[in-house]
Amino acid sequence: MQPGGEALSRTGMVTSPDLRASQAGRHVLAAGGNAVEAVVAAGAVLAVTNPHFCGLGGDAVWLLADGEGRRDCLLGIGQAAGALPAYPDGIPTRGPLSALTSACLVDSWETALDLSRKSWGGTGMLSDLLEPAVRLAADGFPLTGSQAWWRKFRAGSAEDWPGFLPLFAADRAGEPFRQPQLARSFQRIQRYGAREFYEGALAADIARGLAAAGSPLRVTDLRAARTRHAEPVSLDYRGTTLLAPPPPTQGVTTLAIMGILARCDLQPLVPGGPEHLHHLVEAVKRAFLDRPGIADPDVVAQHTEEWLSAARLDAHAAAIEPERAMAWPHRFRSGDTVFLAACDAQGRCASVLQSLYFDWGSGVVAGDTGILWQNRGAAFSTEAGDPNCLAPGKRPFYTLNPGIGLREGRPSLLYGTQGADGQPQTLSLVLSNLLDFGLSPAQALAAPRFLLGRTFSDTRDSLKLEESAGEATIAQLSRRGHELAVIPHFSPLAGQAGVIAIGADGTMRGAHDPRSDGAALGL
Repeated sequence: MQPGGEALSRTGMVTSPDLRASQAGRHVLAAGGNAVEAVVAAGAVLAVTNPHFCGLGGDAVWLLADGEGRRDCLLGIGQAAGALPAYPDGIPTRGPLSALTSACLVDSWETALDLSRKSWGGTGMLSDLLEPAVRLAADGFPLTGSQAWWRKFRAGSAEDWPGFLPLFAADRAGEPFRQPQLARSFQRIQRYGAREFYEGALAADIARGLAAAGSPLRVTDLRAARTRHAEPVSLDYRGTTLLAPPPPTQGVTTLAIMGILARCDLQPLVPGGPEHLHHLVEAVKRAFLDRPGIADPDVVAQHTEEWLSAARLDAHAAAIEPERAMAWPHRFRSGDTVFLAACDAQGRCASVLQSLYFDWGSGVVAGDTGILWQNRGAAFSTEAGDPNCLAPGKRPFYTLNPGIGLREGRPSLLYGTQGADGQPQTLSLVLSNLLDFGLSPAQALAAPRFLLGRTFSDTRDSLKLEESAGEATIAQLSRRGHELAVIPHFSPLAGQAGVIAIGADGTMRGAHDPRSDGAALGL
């Protein structure tokens, strides 16, 4: 790690929001493993050390690329239960009735390893790659500052979450934190394989625990959970081809923002100045106009080509007024997750997001398994005619959208962030800082952030802006009509992003967000 939080390497790199996870991934690379294997090891550790953001009861979305033409997306997205209760008052955001989709993280690990073996000559076994996570769950570790912050933030509501308090009482950074029940669940996966989570005795225990809490999920729903291969969607931004996962994720929204910005001359502007931020915010607003149409493509026709068409992006860009802010009519979706990525010595790359949706997911622990279940089903609508309307077996609208950038056909950027609605917003800022202004990964991640729309702590449709943007920028944005709400420097609301930049000579430069407990580590 270099001063300033940036790592350098020519032989491999991992970035994640937890140092122990990055170390586990780097160890795999050092032993000759590839990027997929490194991410599985790091992701398993994150499922232990960041239980407030991701875990075995959640999902994952993967982007994979190499210099030989491989471009792949793995959608580890759980589907809605086959038998659903009525939701006359809408889907709750917490509790058993929000735990209505299966969890695909574990299956995504094995699916990615299968691809690694077939395409990249990988030899890593899931059982071995899980071992660092098992040790941390069983032996414990000092509670992270991030987990302590989110535990205290939810102290007033966690009392009603089934099975939660006995496992997650710790709320002081640095105090010992052990998860023996979770360790045993990991060990069963080690012994019997990934499908133990979906078809074995562990699946039966999970289903029994969820049903007892009041979730509609049953073992048949777990059995039906499968990771899907999909073609990434792409868009050129000033010579870099940006890859994103397709619907039901919001990857198309991130690409649309960048497509609008590509039609604006940003380079004469000051990075992070009022004109730059105004253009970014207005591009976000325009791209989000099409976002409500994103849904499960197996159920609802998707118009990805239309949303990213030159005519649509031209119209959005032309509608931006340089001195006036557009109103923001949007329904906010909360959510938290973890971004991790790896690049190996052969330039093979994996860019991944793991998630429980909201911090702490549904709050429901599946019996005595130690597994906290996601509330991704709360992203569904119950309004008839809504593209994202809840239905049995359907996949919900998905906020996760990790990215990979290509130059001359080879991976040049790995990037992603935490933050639900904030993900496309943060990514547009980070990418603009990198590609328009040539900032380093550490500089791009440390730059002041904005978050447009409501949050769990502020119900106003305001533009949240970190105070480090400066009084002059805040005043000029306010003059343009933005309703400003100033948030602290490096605020938890601003997400946790990561970047690995790969030069034409193969040099890797990486960093993870200064708002996180993590780091990029190179060999």
